[in-house]
Amino acid sequence: MPPTDLPATVRELLPGLREDLARLVAIPSIAFPGFPEGPVTDAAQATLEILRDAGLSTAELIEIPGAPSAVFGELPGPAGAPTVLLYAHYDVQPEGDRAAWTSDPYELTERDGRLYGRGAADDKCGVVLHAGTLRALLAGGQAPPVTIKVIVEGEEETGRGTFEAAVQADPGRFAADVIVVADSGNWKVGEPTLTTTLRGLCVVDAEVRTLAGGPVHSGLFGGPVPDALITLSRLLATLHDEAGDVAVEGLVRQAWDGRPVDPAELRRSAGVAGGVELVGTPALAEQLYMRPSITAIGLDVPAIDGAANALVPVATARLSARLAPDQDPAAAQDAIIAHLEAHVPWGARLTCTRREAAAGAVLAGGGPAAAVAARAMAEAYGKDAVKVGSGGAIPLCVTLAHAFPDAEIVLWGACDDGARIHSADESVDVGDLERATLAQALFLQSLGSRA
Repeated sequence: MPPTDLPATVRELLPGLREDLARLVAIPSIAFPGFPEGPVTDAAQATLEILRDAGLSTAELIEIPGAPSAVFGELPGPAGAPTVLLYAHYDVQPEGDRAAWTSDPYELTERDGRLYGRGAADDKCGVVLHAGTLRALLAGGQAPPVTIKVIVEGEEETGRGTFEAAVQADPGRFAADVIVVADSGNWKVGEPTLTTTLRGLCVVDAEVRTLAGGPVHSGLFGGPVPDALITLSRLLATLHDEAGDVAVEGLVRQAWDGRPVDPAELRRSAGVAGGVELVGTPALAEQLYMRPSITAIGLDVPAIDGAANALVPVATARLSARLAPDQDPAAAQDAIIAHLEAHVPWGARLTCTRREAAAGAVLAGGGPAAAVAARAMAEAYGKDAVKVGSGGAIPLCVTLAHAFPDAEIVLWGACDDGARIHSADESVDVGDLERATLAQALFLQSLGSRA
């Protein structure tokens, strides 16, 4: 089939893809502890059947120790053609407050060109995207242009990393020249987007103690005796300079050459209150994708309700740092702890505890596969693709990047800025589902023609 036939083929497939998505959305496949295991098993089986029906006859359930089964299959391509691994996940977040949903979260519902339901965007549309790609490429009994491997896991949302461990235990099964992770999307509907960087993450708890015992009366001791909460507040303030830039030495800072971020767009997306300034001196995209940020995400201090007029003896903050893609997260924890130890005021006792840490990654941005992906998106969407980074961590991408250092990782999908993933009224745009499927089919076809 020549490439010019793919747009019509994908368009004809769209009703069936919507049926596949409706079937998957109807299953509350929540893999978190405390939720029933039956729906997760059902979603694995449904995914298996959808991929087999799409032409992946070798698809099978594979056991992942300590986690739900994954679905894996391989379709051999021509000799000398590259191997492409397609990834998605079939598990979802809990639906939360059902009253916040406009329609049943487990019944795919169309409104104004969007398909609503839990997992419609994250990431059951990724499963459908891969199935649609297979159907398009194999239409009319054609042979695949490349060797295609598909892996769909069932525990991504929990963050437990069991699938990453499975990759490390059996890398040969998942080895590929190009890896496509369909767990992202476009910065806006109809705007083709490649995610090319992921920031890392590390967490440190900082405990400040100023009194050897419990609280003491503020009228008798307030003034000369330091309060732990005030002391901790002064310490936290040293983490940023007057402009709002992170002031910790030893944290990596990198340059950004992709799409800029518009200040008004950022304020709207984040819900910044009127009159509140944006902080930091570098360009916004560089801050969001390539530079460290540090946030106090929790405090252990006396609650206002029931608070006494007493000096606080001990106060603890949990600090979450987002890191440049190439930053070693353990080294980042070292740098943050060293800064805290050097700046703790008034000789207060400081105890730092390391929590989780995850590396970031630089994905396909300037390599040959990225160039092919960008051309495929331009053809499918009718406009040039842009590059964005992600401030969030996707541990699987890091695992794959380390396991297969010579492979290019393409991170894209059918989501957009209105997808509301993890929230009520999660949805995917019908047009972008079609365009993303076409782009992926064009991508694999082009990779095969270059072999």
